[in-house]
Amino acid sequence: MLIKKFFSQILVLVCLAAAAAAQAQNLPNVVILATGGTIAGTGATTTTTVGYTAAKVGVDALIAAVPELKKVANVRGEQTMQIASENMNNDAWLKLAKRINVLLAQSDVDGIVITHGTDTIEETAYFLDLVVKSKKPVVIVGAMRPSTAISADGPINLYNAVLLAGSKEAIGKGVLVTLNDQINAGREVTKTNTSTLDTFKTPELGYLGYIQGSKPFFYRQSTRKNTADTPFDITNLDKLPQVDIVYGYANMNPIALNAFVAAGAQGIIHAGVGDGSLNNTVVPSLTEARKKGVVIVRSSRVGQGIVARNGEADDDKLDFVVSDTLNAQKARILLMLALTKTTDTKEIQKMFWEY
Repeated sequence: MLIKKFFSQILVLVCLAAAAAAQAQNLPNVVILATGGTIAGTGATTTTTVGYTAAKVGVDALIAAVPELKKVANVRGEQTMQIASENMNNDAWLKLAKRINVLLAQSDVDGIVITHGTDTIEETAYFLDLVVKSKKPVVIVGAMRPSTAISADGPINLYNAVLLAGSKEAIGKGVLVTLNDQINAGREVTKTNTSTLDTFKTPELGYLGYIQGSKPFFYRQSTRKNTADTPFDITNLDKLPQVDIVYGYANMNPIALNAFVAAGAQGIIHAGVGDGSLNNTVVPSLTEARKKGVVIVRSSRVGQGIVARNGEADDDKLDFVVSDTLNAQKARILLMLALTKTTDTKEIQKMFWEY
C-alpha cells in the first residue's frame, strides 16, 4: 500500500512537471535588459519617494519581486548597465542597441523589455526606435517610485511591460513605452511631470493604447517609419557625431552656440521660442556655423506642434532644417543618426519628415 501511494505521488509530480513544461513552451520568451533607474532604486524608508538612490537593485531581484511574470512569459534577465538615467549617454545607447539587435536575431527571443530611469526614457526610446532592426516588440519601462516605497509602481509596470513585449499585438508597432497601464510610442512620448505616476504622455497625438486585464489594447499607431524600416545601422559604429542643443529665451546671446561650434559640434538643434523663432542676436552665429558645415535644425521649446519650414525663418535661404514635430532632445537623436549617413541638408530634411 505504501509503495502504491509512493508511486502515485511520483506520478502526480511527473504530471505537474509535464504540465508546467507544456505551459512554458506555449509562453513567449522575453529578455529583460536592466539599465538601472528609479525602478531599481531604494529609499531610506518605505515612505521615501524623493531623495532616494537610483540604480541599486539588480535585474534578478527585480524579476524575483514579480513572480507573476512566469505566468505570462519565459523571462530571463541581463544587467547591461546600472546607472541613473540622467547619466545615459551615446556610448550606452550604442551598447544597448547592439545587444538588442543580437538578441532579437535569435529565434528563441520573442521580445525585449528594458528597465530604465524615467528622466531620459523618451530619448532612449526614440534612439532605439530608429536603430533596432527587428519588428519584434521592444518595450521600455520605468517607475516613478523606488522599489522600497509603500506603493511602488515598478512591479506592475514591469509585469505590463513583459506582457506587452510577449504579445502579438505589439509586433511591428515600433519601440514602445509603458507605465501606469498606458502604452506610448517611443517617437512621440514625453515626460510631462516631475513626480506623478501618469507623467508619460503624448499630449496632442495621444496614447497608442492601454493594458487592462492582462491584455494590451491598441487604438492607433505611429505612421512614421521605425526599426527595421529605417536606414540607420549602428552595427559597426563606436561613436556618434557631436550634436548639441541651444535653448531659445528672451534676451539670449550666442555664447553657448559659439562654444558648441568651437568644441566641434557637427550639428546644432536650436530650441527656439514659439514656432522655432530665432532671436536676432543668434542669427549671425547660426549663419556662420552653417557656412562652416555645421547642420542647423530649428526645433521649438514649446514641446508640441509642427515647426513650419520657412515659417519663422527663411530656411531655404539659410540652408537650415526644421524638426517637424520632434522636440529638441529627440531632434538631436535623429540628427546624430542622419549625420552618419549624409551631410546634405535636403536629405536630412526628408528624414525629419519620414522618421
